[in-house]
Amino acid sequence: MIQIRDSHDSDLPAITAIYAHHVLHGTGTFEIDPPSLADMTTRRADVLGRALPWLVAEQDGQVLGFAYANWFKPRPAYRFSAEDSIYIADAARGKGVGRLLLQALVDECERRGVRKLLAVIGDSANAGSIGVHRTLGFTDVGVMRSVGWKFGAWRDIVLMEKTLGAGDTTSPE
Repeated sequence: MIQIRDSHDSDLPAITAIYAHHVLHGTGTFEIDPPSLADMTTRRADVLGRALPWLVAEQDGQVLGFAYANWFKPRPAYRFSAEDSIYIADAARGKGVGRLLLQALVDECERRGVRKLLAVIGDSANAGSIGVHRTLGFTDVGVMRSVGWKFGAWRDIVLMEKTLGAGDTTSPE
């Protein structure tokens, strides 16, 4: 059974390895060089320091994927909007792990007062990520064409959004 839980420091080697695979072989991220364990440790600490969630999917003691939300932009006016990130171990792709992680992330972001969750999806050919976001109620905002250069080709970014809680119908404060 797959368990979704808060990440722990001990998960960081698996998180780093999963992300490195996506950097080296995928277009869901536009990073070119995989970050080190120290880099990923700092990134996670930054997210947690903002009181935002960083989750993992685990089965039989093995981390199958991770998801987190970070502020969309660092300026204070954006503090009720967050961007999601989800990465699944290659062996666990296509098994529903992404959907479980994204649903848990949506729920946790709403619990923490996020009013708008944004998906900035690398590569318009990323059908898995686009599909799971649509399944969970994200709507299309637009496509930014040819904004990234990776693996010898121009890559698009797909923008999607989901309103959480009361959205913009009430003051968040």
